[in-house]
Amino acid sequence: MLNIMVSDQHTEGTSYGTFRKTGENSQHGNGSFSMAETGGPGTIVSCHEIRYQVKAKIEGKWGMKTILNDISGVFCAGMNAILGPTGSGKTSLLDVLAARKEPYGLSGVVLIDGKPQPKNFKLVSGYVVQDDVVMGTLTVRENLEFSAALRLPKNVSKAERKERVEDVINELGLTHCADTKVGTEFIRGVSGGERKRTNIGMELIIKPTVLFLDEPTTGLDASTANAVMHLLARLSKRGRTIIFSIHQPRFTIYRLFDKLHLLSLGNTVFHGPADKALDHFTSIGYICEPHNNPPDFFLDVINGDSTAVSAMNPDLEMGKPSGKGDSIDLEGEFLKSDFATELKKEASRITQDLRAEVGFQQQLISYPSSFLKQLSELAKRAVKNIIRNPFLTVIQTTTIILFSLIVGMIYFQLDQSLEYGIQNRIGAFFFLIMQQVFGNMSAIELFIRERNIFVHESASGFYRVSAYFFSKSICDLLPMRTIPSIFYCTITYWMIGLKADAGAFFIYTLTLLLTTYTATALAFAISSTVSIAGIATLLIAMCYVLMMIFSGLLVNIASLPSWLRWLQYLSIFRYSQNALAINELKGMEFCGKTPLNTTTCTSGTSYLENQGIDYTVWGLWQNGVALFCMTVGLLVIAYIQLRRMPKLK
Repeated sequence: MLNIMVSDQHTEGTSYGTFRKTGENSQHGNGSFSMAETGGPGTIVSCHEIRYQVKAKIEGKWGMKTILNDISGVFCAGMNAILGPTGSGKTSLLDVLAARKEPYGLSGVVLIDGKPQPKNFKLVSGYVVQDDVVMGTLTVRENLEFSAALRLPKNVSKAERKERVEDVINELGLTHCADTKVGTEFIRGVSGGERKRTNIGMELIIKPTVLFLDEPTTGLDASTANAVMHLLARLSKRGRTIIFSIHQPRFTIYRLFDKLHLLSLGNTVFHGPADKALDHFTSIGYICEPHNNPPDFFLDVINGDSTAVSAMNPDLEMGKPSGKGDSIDLEGEFLKSDFATELKKEASRITQDLRAEVGFQQQLISYPSSFLKQLSELAKRAVKNIIRNPFLTVIQTTTIILFSLIVGMIYFQLDQSLEYGIQNRIGAFFFLIMQQVFGNMSAIELFIRERNIFVHESASGFYRVSAYFFSKSICDLLPMRTIPSIFYCTITYWMIGLKADAGAFFIYTLTLLLTTYTATALAFAISSTVSIAGIATLLIAMCYVLMMIFSGLLVNIASLPSWLRWLQYLSIFRYSQNALAINELKGMEFCGKTPLNTTTCTSGTSYLENQGIDYTVWGLWQNGVALFCMTVGLLVIAYIQLRRMPKLK
């Protein structure tokens, strides 16, 4: 049985993303994959009869819409462009080649150097997404160091990692801005071109000989886009196979292409050397007008824009073929061309070599770094992100302290009078809980704000989902929730004048901390499920309001219909309110003067009995246990939702 293996040997010029077939005496065995040095013939990526369909409404009825229709292609070392109008299937084809498409509705085969794609091929190839996916609060160098720490094998020393980072910085021309923060909406950072190069650098850390890019010039001005594409061209000269989708490049960029794959409505209308594409279109009756940009000309032909195309054949009227439906004719013309014949020969040779291999089996490529290493690096990045973002730290803590002072002044040194003692304490508890619950709604953005970064990095093999989840949860709960809550509890407890007892203060603090954790865990669960912050905020607000209603304070639970009463067991407010009331009121006496000038008293215990609150020791702690169980359950839901999130980009 043959295996796919990835060598961990680190030598100068080693590529961590290149597959080569080794010889008979290879340490990996005959026919296995190992790492090869760059600068050779490069990796060959080929696709054979790729068909991709998605479920969609067609003329008002659900059916299968064809995105890619029997696509074949061979992409060698160099600049390989996938070009076509909007909706032609460029990104879909790129994702199929990069093993980033769901298998549902997908057929055909993609080969790497004539071998089936290894499972988790995306872990050892580079993929630069269209949108920026670098952490804006980190510097260019820190982002590259993060990639190096997680994506290089563990036997690579710190010195070698540092050298690799410096090599990438120099290779991408980022030396002058290496220690500048990338930038966020609040932090001024590097330029658009430098940001794009940083994205590319995150992938170049592993020196992949296969690099995929989705619309690398999107959002860049013409000059910056030209510079980025020339950079990629230089990288391709070193043996890398660079495959990218692009919409409408300028001529100076088009000249850099080695191979061109033209798509129209999911069909191939040309595949071959880029400098031969104009000859092909000329041969089927279309001439590119002088001074017209070839990529613009190709799109005009595909879209049937007669104003920019002249017919060479006098039998063809101006503007014919026209309309997008005529892309089928363009496909037919390509299938009859020498370029299609050559493609079939090359693809056939590759598949024949594959069929000669007997017993070949795909093997899963494992992560190059351990779980603890991933957890450590993610935690370091999360801490840096918190420290460098004042809107996440200073404002959160300042708001908590300010609000605690306001609450303390409103309920300052409550007395034990019969008229107001119990009422004011119950009101204070409800107010305290409400602030702890609603005050942590900022946690709703935790997995939404970095969603694109998480999807890309987890898909590219930076880390496991579990490592990301634990690092983000711990680094959010401790500095953002725990520390401010301790300040809040300390200030409010002594300003309000609750029991002067260390044990009571401990239970008070623990209860509000558990309340904070449960509210935050609910925010995590919704944040990992919903991708739009506005919808997530609406959902969590609705949950909080329902919990308030079923807390037992605003409405008597016993008066509700039996089919609604069970909702009380899902209320954070109920458990927290009961725990704080038991902790404070049990054993207290509240006295006051009657109209006859006599003194009458009542106990806090009798109030608890009237409210149906179990004030025994277990009655107190069962509320804390319930909050703890809710926290764990909601965190598990959040983790499951992160696992279910599509990570193919």
